[in-house]
Amino acid sequence: MSNYTISGLFNAFNDLKVLILGDVMIDANLFGKVERISPEAPVPIVLVEKRKSLLGGAANVALNIKSMGAIPIMCSIIGTDARGDEFLQLMTDQNMRNDGIIRSPLRPTTTKYRIIGNKMQMLRIDDEVDTDLNEEETANYLKRIEEILETEKVDVIIFEDYNKGVLTANVISKIIAMANERNIPTTVDPKKKNFDQYCKVTLFKPNLKELREGLKIEVNPEDNDSLSAALNKLQENQQIKIAMTTLSEYGVSIRRFDMDRKENFFKIPAHRRAITDVSGAGDTVISVASLCLALNQQIDLIAALSNLAGGLVCEHIGVVPVNRERLMDETTLLLQDYFLH
Repeated sequence: MSNYTISGLFNAFNDLKVLILGDVMIDANLFGKVERISPEAPVPIVLVEKRKSLLGGAANVALNIKSMGAIPIMCSIIGTDARGDEFLQLMTDQNMRNDGIIRSPLRPTTTKYRIIGNKMQMLRIDDEVDTDLNEEETANYLKRIEEILETEKVDVIIFEDYNKGVLTANVISKIIAMANERNIPTTVDPKKKNFDQYCKVTLFKPNLKELREGLKIEVNPEDNDSLSAALNKLQENQQIKIAMTTLSEYGVSIRRFDMDRKENFFKIPAHRRAITDVSGAGDTVISVASLCLALNQQIDLIAALSNLAGGLVCEHIGVVPVNRERLMDETTLLLQDYFLH
């Protein structure tokens, strides 16, 4: 059980500073209606009615952190192109600090174009490069992160890895070392490329597909023994304190392994929802889990609250941050047994 009331926990989020590292992007959404098929090819014609650009990738994690009341510090690399200008303007529009953003002429700003017709995503176009940072970019990035850690009281560090080249093996190992030297908890939302590089982090959160591919084993999401064994293997392989995996319609599982060899495993079922779009749900899960971890919450509450938050954003089209007030309401309705009264 949490040592907070529900309102007390949400209020405590307001005092946290979160450093978010990884690949940022623009989510450029085009909304329209579909009334006919093209005579040129068997594809629908979307008549555009609205355009909307949003902060995406690791920047969506920053938006979720801000939406929950905490202070996000976003640190990444974008291009010197017009889309980089747009990205910085989007940060300004959200009243988010951008002193952690570095610009490079060698890296165009990643943009994902989503075509949404009749309230359904019909096509996505990715405009990007995914080459690793060069030596100069790496040195500048690590220097900026170290400056932030020296001047700010950071409560938790989130690695949001989208395999676009910012989080290289060298960058990952050096930042984990910086964090561990300062006793700052670290959380990871990984992708396949650097899966094995995240050693000695506090909380590691792959989804089920990433867990299977990373460990190269089959995992049955309906079998608790299978899930616990997979998370145990992950913890042993990479010296991870807390392993957590999202399971789509099966919910979330989480496992903690302490130095005194005390084991805890929980599986939290998914709540029934009208799922519209799963885009960005993982960003929300790692955001809420990281805030709870920074406040030393029990792992069953970490899993339950982040699972609830991830489900909420799936009810919306496109990538959106979690709504704090609605999450508080649903926490009161569904998770009050985890809290003081």
